[in-house]
Amino acid sequence: MNQIVQPPKLDLIPDTAPFSLEQRAWLNGFLAGLVSLDGSPMPLSGEQNAAAMAGDGDDGAAPWHDQTIAIAERMKLAEGRPLRRRMMAAMAQQDCGQCGYNCNDYAEALFARKEARLNLCSPGGKDTARMLKTLAEELDHAPAAPAQPEPTTAPAIAAPPGRSRDNPAEAIFLSRRRLNKPGSEKDTWHVEFDLSRSGLDYVAGDSFGVFAHNDPGLVDQIIATLGASPMTEVRGRPLSDVLRTDVSLSPVPDTLFELISFLTGGAAREKARALAQGEDPDGDAANLDVLAALQKFTGVRPHPEAFVEALEPLQPRLYSISSSPNATPGRLSLTVDAVRYVIGKRKRLGVASTCLAERVNPGDALKVYVQRAHGFGLPADPAVPVIMVGPGTGIAPFRSFLHERGAAKAPGRNWLFFGHQRSDCDFFYADELKTMKESGLLTRLSLAWSRDSEQKFYVQDRMREVGRELWAWLADGAHVYVCGDAKRMAKDVERALVDIVAQYGARSTDEAVAFIGELKRRQRYQQDVY
Repeated sequence: MNQIVQPPKLDLIPDTAPFSLEQRAWLNGFLAGLVSLDGSPMPLSGEQNAAAMAGDGDDGAAPWHDQTIAIAERMKLAEGRPLRRRMMAAMAQQDCGQCGYNCNDYAEALFARKEARLNLCSPGGKDTARMLKTLAEELDHAPAAPAQPEPTTAPAIAAPPGRSRDNPAEAIFLSRRRLNKPGSEKDTWHVEFDLSRSGLDYVAGDSFGVFAHNDPGLVDQIIATLGASPMTEVRGRPLSDVLRTDVSLSPVPDTLFELISFLTGGAAREKARALAQGEDPDGDAANLDVLAALQKFTGVRPHPEAFVEALEPLQPRLYSISSSPNATPGRLSLTVDAVRYVIGKRKRLGVASTCLAERVNPGDALKVYVQRAHGFGLPADPAVPVIMVGPGTGIAPFRSFLHERGAAKAPGRNWLFFGHQRSDCDFFYADELKTMKESGLLTRLSLAWSRDSEQKFYVQDRMREVGRELWAWLADGAHVYVCGDAKRMAKDVERALVDIVAQYGARSTDEAVAFIGELKRRQRYQQDVY
């Protein structure tokens, strides 16, 4: 068994700093990750290299780069930093690639004026877009960025179709099958695509970008509310086509409220202006999509062309790939929760999820692309053990990992933590996982069902139950992977790991946090969260 050297206890955040005990422990752990276990300096990260090149005195550290920290806290952590660094703090910190960049590079592109679009961070939503708009106004008064030397290498060749959101390819939708059994409160689907004619390839850990279409029923309701004809020409095409394929119908962009404010008067105008500035005069702003906004301001009927121009572009949706290219060549699968919920008397639909679950038909072509993973993939050494924590649809990349390790006959041990609501109707891929367990590919399978008993029980609770064995795997060099909800599950799983390291690794809480920080630095703790 490999011995893990105990990290030095580093108290880099003083007790007098304006942080809670938990925040101080997290920051100590993060900063400890800037120093290796033997005390030697860590090599410069991409952010730090960018900071050094910028020459603005910033050290490149990004303590806000954690998707579980709220935007207000992130901006506070970035106070006093150069503008480009505060732009990075405004991002959702997921490095998901949905914007076409990672968070740092998106900020750098905005600051260098190589990117003008402020609304690409889908996970950050309106909060990020509004903060970037404020920072962009500051950018107009900022000194010009230092000129960079012209590259001496040959110009980059444009990537082939399907390698970025800006140049998608087409893939054929093959099939879907429901993963939940009768009695489930969820509606989750295994979705398959044919890549054989798309020219696309991928590796386990990558994500798949899908350009879905809006629900035609919603489009029809909006057109009726506008009092327009579906055939009204906008952008050289029928209005119904443009609303279905080109623009986002949720949430409401501030520009639509601005347009409404110009078309009305009195109290309605003031209300629209307040909504455009991020205020919430009636307490319903979070529930407004485009149709609800039009219904809120009854009688306001923008011209279809002005209406369309006030909307945001329809963004692609990213899904973790749940198949292995070596196990099923030419095919790709996703694990998709169909999002449906009711506000008032209206049913709301997730755009891409319900498109894949009910609207697209076998044989249809969709625009797609492969998003290469940023620091989320199997270890290079196939003998390294892996621990995978993926409740619900978080199982997707780990199904990919297991099929990949099976196809490669990797000798490393595999431990999967999976959980959902009910064991009898929400056990995704149960037969597959049982077969993997019987064959020895899946060394351990730990399950947690939150609705099978009166007391809710989650994957992090199961982890604590087997904490001694988890610590033994960590001490033996295992890599840890987490996929799923960033705000709750991922945070709870990390807290459970800290507790396990503290209890079974004989460390204080601060030392356990630093240990997890070191796992992250060494790419032994990786997350695909959203």
